[in-house]
Amino acid sequence: MQITIICVGKLKEKYLKQGIAEFEKRLQSYCRLSLIEVPDEQAPENMSEKEVEQVKEKEGARVLSKVKETQHVIALDLGGKQRTSEQFASELDKLSIHGKSQIAFIIGGSNGLSGSVLTRANDTISFSKMTFPHQLMKLILVEQVYRAFRIMKGEPYHK
Repeated sequence: MQITIICVGKLKEKYLKQGIAEFEKRLQSYCRLSLIEVPDEQAPENMSEKEVEQVKEKEGARVLSKVKETQHVIALDLGGKQRTSEQFASELDKLSIHGKSQIAFIIGGSNGLSGSVLTRANDTISFSKMTFPHQLMKLILVEQVYRAFRIMKGEPYHK
């Protein structure tokens, strides 16, 4: 299985980079993992709704330029469906069984995802009703992908 994570913004924090690197190493025996960062749009703190939408559209265009037509796209979105780790693993397993072995997860910038990205997405997922920094979500997502593969293979992983 080919897993691609496309994220808006460059990861800067050393502790997050180390955590992601650890799960990248662990995932090598389960899948091919690609991490793609696209630049976030520089914007002032206080923006109008129209300006926020413009920023999301610019970031969305950058994200969509990295998505392949053959990829099954799952967008991380607050309005997405929440799943247990077991449900997430089951859904990834079903995708691979149905020939969808190229999966792209998309993590938006601090303003969220554009409508065009959400339209392209085959599915949306939410890890919580809480808001997390998008850089931290990258680590959480990589860990959950690792956990999903462990569950799919029937291998132990702490609960």
